[in-house]
Amino acid sequence: MFFSHLPWILKMQVSHLLGSFTIPAFYYVFLLPLVSCSSHVDVTASTNHKNIKENLHKLQMSPQMSSYIAVHGLLLWVSMGFLMPVGILTIRMANKEEGGRRVKVLFYLHAILQILALVLATIAAVMSIKNFENSFNNNHQRLGLAIYGAIWMQALIGFFRPPRGNKRRSTWYLTHWILGTVISLVGIINIYTGLKAYHKKTSRSSGIWTILFTAEVSFIAFFYLFQDKWEYIQKQGLILGNSQPTPPSDQEHALTQRDINNQKVLLPVPCAKRNALRNLFD
Repeated sequence: MFFSHLPWILKMQVSHLLGSFTIPAFYYVFLLPLVSCSSHVDVTASTNHKNIKENLHKLQMSPQMSSYIAVHGLLLWVSMGFLMPVGILTIRMANKEEGGRRVKVLFYLHAILQILALVLATIAAVMSIKNFENSFNNNHQRLGLAIYGAIWMQALIGFFRPPRGNKRRSTWYLTHWILGTVISLVGIINIYTGLKAYHKKTSRSSGIWTILFTAEVSFIAFFYLFQDKWEYIQKQGLILGNSQPTPPSDQEHALTQRDINNQKVLLPVPCAKRNALRNLFD
């Protein structure tokens, strides 16, 4: 009744205010939750689709593919995680020798170990190209590609070794040493990323392999550091007096006494100049 007695202009203003309030309220109360729910459903559906795709990929992996992955990892473990570090240890042992046959044996052993490491890494790379998806969208594949190119470069540098005394020998040695050390360290890191990728790819636990590889790397690192300290430790034992000087034998003592008796001792006579001259010509 009250609304019917209001003027017409006032009625229009009230209706306009009610309309301007009702439409936004309707949007926020009814439409906005629907839009939010729709976007949330889309994100959830996308995530679920990705998880389902990964799970299906794991389920569809054949036993042959699993064996290929295991062999690929084993080859690179032996190559980058064992042969190459042991080859570095052998050449360090050769550098401490003064010369002779032992140096040649250690040098050729270093070359053989590095060549075997290169051959096994090449076989593993061929297996990866032939059997795996190489999209290079993860760190393991990117590091593997970089390491594979670097080890071939290192091999070529080793084959073209300048002789001793050449001016380029120092530059070659520094380059070969730095590149070999970097390849070995990055290769060990990439084995850890490979163990992680193996677990993600096959859903199998890689904890025991990680522990074994860590123990092996720790032993090699300890031996690497121990090489520099072994000679120093031996010298420390001599300084502390652990080794007593051995007394001369009876034969050595007799020889020494005979040399003393046969030695002619010239004693100057401090009398006059003629006595000094006589002593010189006696």
